[in-house]
Parts: sequence; C-alpha cells; structure tokens
Amino acid sequence: MSVNHYFISGLLSVCIFFSASALATETSQLSSSAGESLTSDEELGWLEDFLQTLGADGEFDADKLIDFSFLPGPFYNPEMDLGVGISAVGLYQVDPNDEVSQLSSLVINGLASINGALGVGIENKTFLNEDRQRFYLTAEMFDIPDVFYGVGYDENHQDDNRVDFNGRLVRVNPMFLHRLTSNVFVGAGFDFNYAKASSIDMLDSDVDVSPLLETSRSVGVNFLINYDSRDNVLNPEQGKIAQIDTGIYRQGLGSKTDFEIVNALYSTYYQMGDSDVLAWQVRGRFTHGDVPWDQLSKAGGGDLLRGYTSGRYRDKQMVLAQVEYRQNLSGRHGMVYWVGAGVISDTFSELASADILPNTGIGYRFEVKPRVNLRLDLAFGDGDTGFYFNVNEAF
Repeated sequence: MSVNHYFISGLLSVCIFFSASALATETSQLSSSAGESLTSDEELGWLEDFLQTLGADGEFDADKLIDFSFLPGPFYNPEMDLGVGISAVGLYQVDPNDEVSQLSSLVINGLASINGALGVGIENKTFLNEDRQRFYLTAEMFDIPDVFYGVGYDENHQDDNRVDFNGRLVRVNPMFLHRLTSNVFVGAGFDFNYAKASSIDMLDSDVDVSPLLETSRSVGVNFLINYDSRDNVLNPEQGKIAQIDTGIYRQGLGSKTDFEIVNALYSTYYQMGDSDVLAWQVRGRFTHGDVPWDQLSKAGGGDLLRGYTSGRYRDKQMVLAQVEYRQNLSGRHGMVYWVGAGVISDTFSELASADILPNTGIGYRFEVKPRVNLRLDLAFGDGDTGFYFNVNEAF
C-alpha cells in the first residue's frame, strides 16, 4: 500500500486542469496556423501566472534552499468521503559548485478527509560529492482504507472475496549508496514497517481474515547492488539500470517474524527521435520465510502493474513486465502509452504456469520542474481499472 494510491483522487481537479491546458495549447497552435489573431501567449498568460504562483514554472531556482512546487486539490470517494490532498515537489543542489551531480529531489504527498483518513508520504533522493554517493529515503505514515482478497490468484480473482478494513501503516527506509565504478553502486539501508488492520468488514466474503488480526512489525537491513547508466534518475531518457535489493528481517532486530525479500529489476530507456522515449522493464519480488500479510508481494497500484487495485493481488512471489512509449508534445506536455503483464504465485517454480494479469493504459504528462513530471494515468486490467495521479514516472 502507498499513500499515493489514495492521493489520486485528491488531486483529480488538478489533473483535469492540466489536461485542459494541454488541449488549449494544441488548439491555440492550430488556430494560429489558420491565421487566427489570438496568440497562444495571450490564451495561456493566466495559466502561466497561476503556475508561477504554485511554483510549477518548469524552471529551477538555484538561489532557493529547496525550489518547491505546490499542488493542492479537493477530492471525494466512497472510502474517505470529502477531503483535500496536497503535493509538494522540491528540487535542490547540495553543493552549488558540483557540476556532476544531478539535482536532488524531495516529494511530499499528504491527504486528510472529514471521516478521519490521514496520510503523508515522503520520497527523497540526494546526490553527493559529484555523484559518488547517493542517499535515498522513503517514509510513509497513514491511516486510510484498504482491501484484502486473501492470498493467491484464485482467491484474489474472485470479486466476492473482497474484505474492507482500515489500515494503519508506518514505514521508514533510508538507503546509502556508494559508487564503485563509473556505473556500479553498492548500498545498505535499514527498513522499518508497522501495519495494523482495524474495522475489518467481511461483507459477504468467505476469505480467511486471520492474518489481518495480527499486528505486523517488520524490521530489517537492506543490501543493494546495481548497474546504473541512466542519464537521469527521476526521468531517464537513455541508459539502463540492473539492480538487486535484498532485505533480511530478523526478530533479533525487532521484527516479529524472520523472512527475506529479494527485489530485482532491469529497465532500459531508448531515445526515439529528438525527444520521445521508449522504456521497458522486467521486475521481480521474491519472498521466503514467515512473511506477514503486509509484506507479501503485491501487483497493482500506481507503479507495479497499473490498472489493478493495490492490495488485491498478493502472494509470496511476483514477476511483471511493462513497455511504455513516452511522447513529448509541445511545451511542457506529453503523453504515454503502455502495455504490461504480471504473475503471482506461492512458490518460485509456480510462476511459469501462473495465470497472467494483463494491463494497458494511456497517460498525460506535465513538466512542473526540470525532468520532474506530474503524471495522470488511466489503466485497464483484467476486470479492474485504475486512475492515477502522481509525481515522476512509474519506472
């Protein structure tokens, strides 16, 4: 589960606003070519003023400690009722004399609703010493609705197995990376996870909810090695990344159970023409041991197989692949188109024969800061759909 999953509708009005502005831009260009007297600058002057006020000017101001853009928006959905969400996207430079490191980033997403749902998520990427070291931080704390369909494809695929509950989750995961060679990094980190389910509503479900009755606490250490030749971590246009991240969780560190998680990914980015990008990714998440319910591998959400409800499809093992074409339009606008598929299973050997979860979708992009995009994605899965609003690309 991620706070961004619930932040989608919180910024829906902003999504529509940006989508309308993109259409206005294209319309103004067509009108101009037809000899219309109204210029695009006149049409979009109010828009640029509004974006300047929010800090979403497409520029980076090096004189600021952190150059922020702020994007608020009201929302309504059946789970959380009426509420408001806000996203703060900040860029900064640790050393003004460092001409090698890319800009560091800080993304903060928050939400609150009148029925008591609260959440905040932080994603930080800091580049140090001419990119010889990198510091990554993921932190989340929220109390919001969630779903459980049991474990495994057979249970997860049945709509009647839905169980609604209120999920309280806290996660803190700092990682420090050190460059060994021009493209190879090694890293280590600490991972703390706490999850508690309450207000469990069985509806007509026959799913065994006993796993949800146990409060989960997972504490472990991470070890990472990767090959990273991407030109930009936030929004790559060329290069590749191959990475293995292993998490070891032990009772001696404070974890309730002993288990391991291995995350593996391989992503490649090709520049097409002057500004378009073709990207593809293969990703796996493999667990072993006494894995708690909140640490099972989950397909779906805004990054992993968009189009499926986050938390619905979960099991010990998962593999997915996705291919995405990123088309640059005029100004700061863009579109993306993708297809993907994934599988989940209890054991690694069963992945090859597991039922496939296909997905496809289309998305709109708006650049708020250099190489930082807001993304609006509409995704379709097998009997499921997703509508996502987030910062930065899915991969």
